Amino acid sequence: MPIATNSDKIDLSSENKTEELANKVSKKLKPGDIIFLYGEMGVGKTTFIRYLINKLQKENNLEQTEITSPTFNLLNEYQINKVKIDHYDLFRIKSVDEVKNLGLFEDSLNSITLIEWPEIIEETPKNLIEFNFNYEKNHQTRSVQIKGLNL
Repeated sequence: MPIATNSDKIDLSSENKTEELANKVSKKLKPGDIIFLYGEMGVGKTTFIRYLINKLQKENNLEQTEITSPTFNLLNEYQINKVKIDHYDLFRIKSVDEVKNLGLFEDSLNSITLIEWPEIIEETPKNLIEFNFNYEKNHQTRSVQIKGLNL
């Protein structure tokens, strides 16, 4: 897989390619990073997050846990030694006030924050990395463009 720079389109036509990307991204993340994951339902956002968190767990000799989308409870938290990973899914959020009540960025300096369906968020946080997942060729393949992170 070629090295990506900001805004390059990265082919994710297989789960193996999604896992490879997650492995590369895992080496670049640090506490304070906030990732917005955009894309249609089923395009691979949660699959990417699963590979990312499991890779971080494995690198830190922790048991790999089941990673699911927090669609109904809005937030899943994972502890990777001293770093907390907050995984939000805002699909069901309908108002900006609901977002404000979640306190998404209150402890962001001590955690890595992953947010699926961030379109309703009005503020642009510091240390923002954006992943734009897309279907290609009539949903036969997938790709992602990354802004704010060089691999």
